Amino acid sequence: MVSIVHIIGFLFVLLGLSLKTQELTAIFLAVRLYCSFVMEGDIHTVLDFITLVSTLWVIYMMRFKLKSTYTAGLDNFAIYYMIIPCAILAVLFHPYTHHSYINRILWAFAVYLESVSVLPQLRLMQNAKMVEPFTGHYVFALGVARFLGCAHWIIQVYDTAGKYLYLVGSGYFWLPMALISEIVQTFILADFCYYYVKR
Repeated sequence: MVSIVHIIGFLFVLLGLSLKTQELTAIFLAVRLYCSFVMEGDIHTVLDFITLVSTLWVIYMMRFKLKSTYTAGLDNFAIYYMIIPCAILAVLFHPYTHHSYINRILWAFAVYLESVSVLPQLRLMQNAKMVEPFTGHYVFALGVARFLGCAHWIIQVYDTAGKYLYLVGSGYFWLPMALISEIVQTFILADFCYYYVKR
């Protein structure tokens, strides 16, 4: 009789998930959950909690229960290449709110890390030289989500008649940096989404 663990293991083989992308996702979700809890406490806190628990479950399954299905040799993107620059950017460019300095830096770190967290997944697919259908759907869904997030920021700039962008002249770089982060993440996934739709 086939157990649920074997079915999930089979799906992980088909999905070709990057453990490093999942770990980066867990890091930025944990930081964002903390910041959301301390700074906002709205529905996003609940949604981030559910997403974090799901991501931690996937990491647990990949690391312990189904590690024989994980191809670590292909998932070779060093995550410190993303964590360290994001931390430096967060110290330099973070929101100016009434919250504590560390909370503002952590919030910026989560935004920056989220924008590059998909890179190990793309590297894994590049190393594998093929894209499984479920992996393609997963990455395409990430691309659509990023496009909608970027569209939200562009609409905010439009609704404020560009006031977000004029803040740069007064030395306030957070909002333009957040917008740039959304655009970077959108462009990282745009190429994949183009070929996904074309195919």
